[in-house]
Amino acid sequence: MKTKLQVKLLQYILIRDKTAQGFTLLELLVVIVIIGILSAIALPSFFTQANKAKESEAKTYVSSFNKAQTLYRLENTGFATTLNQLSITVPASTDFYNYTIGGSGTTTNLTASTKDPNSLKGFSGGVTILSGSGQTQSVACQTEQVQQVHPVVVPILDSTQAKCDDTKNMTAMK
Repeated sequence: MKTKLQVKLLQYILIRDKTAQGFTLLELLVVIVIIGILSAIALPSFFTQANKAKESEAKTYVSSFNKAQTLYRLENTGFATTLNQLSITVPASTDFYNYTIGGSGTTTNLTASTKDPNSLKGFSGGVTILSGSGQTQSVACQTEQVQQVHPVVVPILDSTQAKCDDTKNMTAMK
């Protein structure tokens, strides 16, 4: 009985249709080409989104800095001169950006310079005291392209306005 079963199995293996098995080389190449095309389309979008996520850190810190300085000015006669004086946690350096505070008696600014200028934009923000009314006005700016192409600069802060320096390729934060 056992040998009879073995003979039947061998007959089945030899007789069955061999063209209906597996994939041809051409089919595999078509699948590989399709996957390659889809990858070529998706990867640049993925890297762009990853950079936007890294840039969101700087956007958040610049906006928080502007709001904190405005509140600090309401409670004090001037602006904070160090990041530690503000009631927010803006580190001097993170994995992607270095943060520098600057300004004079009637203005203050924060510059976020990227550690990867080839792929990330630079950001800056500032607050100024307007003459006459004593009110504050703030602005948050970003470079139009990556920081290596357009270096980050401090916004225009004077007694009449706070605005991004469009002559230095800085635009309002988006």
